[in-house]
Amino acid sequence: MKLSRRTMLALTTGAIFAGGAAAAQNMPAPFDNPGDVEIALVRYLSTGDFFQAYLGGVEAQAEALGVNLRVLDSRQDAALQSDMVDQAIALGVDGIIIQHGLTESMQAAAQRAVDAGISVVAFDVDVENDAIPQIEQSDYMLGSLALEQAIADNGDTFRAAYVYVPGIAPLDRRDVAWQDARKANPGIEEVAQFGTLDNPIANSVANQARSVLQANPDITVVFAPYDEFAKGVKIAVDESGLSDQIDIYSADVSTSDISAMREPGSAWVATVATNPSVVGEVSVRTLAMMLAGEETGDSVVVPPTLITQDFLNENDISNMDELSAQMPQFAHAEVSVPDWMPLPPRD
Repeated sequence: MKLSRRTMLALTTGAIFAGGAAAAQNMPAPFDNPGDVEIALVRYLSTGDFFQAYLGGVEAQAEALGVNLRVLDSRQDAALQSDMVDQAIALGVDGIIIQHGLTESMQAAAQRAVDAGISVVAFDVDVENDAIPQIEQSDYMLGSLALEQAIADNGDTFRAAYVYVPGIAPLDRRDVAWQDARKANPGIEEVAQFGTLDNPIANSVANQARSVLQANPDITVVFAPYDEFAKGVKIAVDESGLSDQIDIYSADVSTSDISAMREPGSAWVATVATNPSVVGEVSVRTLAMMLAGEETGDSVVVPPTLITQDFLNENDISNMDELSAQMPQFAHAEVSVPDWMPLPPRD
């Protein structure tokens, strides 16, 4: 396969070798010789703290196993992401993690990897393939728990704006929760829907939100089920002087999100999240189980947790480490953990 200069550059600069010292003698093949095992992470989305933390979890679990990890980052270029799967196939990797992406561009690429005898898992992208386990955060629950809190705080009658970009699997699953909440609570009126994944995402969303808030001064709730969306909405709300009028509900969390939620008078009052680093670890562990010939199930779910502004303030939480200490389920998920699996060191 002839590789373009652009893709060769992305491939070369994305290589990370994680040759950690795992207890190989106690692990099944091929992990009895982990230095001979190579896996690839093929990314669609990488902007924002969530995706950096996810990558950190992938790297940590790969190092704990002692395998070689190669990271290929398409930076939201669907065609390039598909090409990168083909590059990973050509390199002869043993396993591939597909992280986000579009079904229409990744379905065929994922099938080509399976046809080549490569184990594949997919995180937050539906490649519509029964041979490929889906890693997810229970995105429906992420949306549902956030909306339950919105109703608890604001009653079942309010005018809302909704930030959504269709075609992205986790956002589509969170959208189902939004539609179900509106059906169950007809007093919730969606007066505006907007959203973009243009980089930088938060600033691009902020530009849209300014116009929406100006045109709809009676909005009291914004459902922004991705933290980069929520950051953008908060920028616009702050600039408009509406922090005391609008409540923002989101999904996902990071240290910078915690800081934004804890600002005096912040409109960002709740989010629902898993630890993205933990999800990254689970993605690698699930792939490792496949390589060892073990069953993983079709769906591997990391359960989410509601995190409110009040909880953060009451416990004086300022970063992800402190959040993990106050929420033990945040520091580790007992998901895809066979007895032989070495785990990253815990603080």
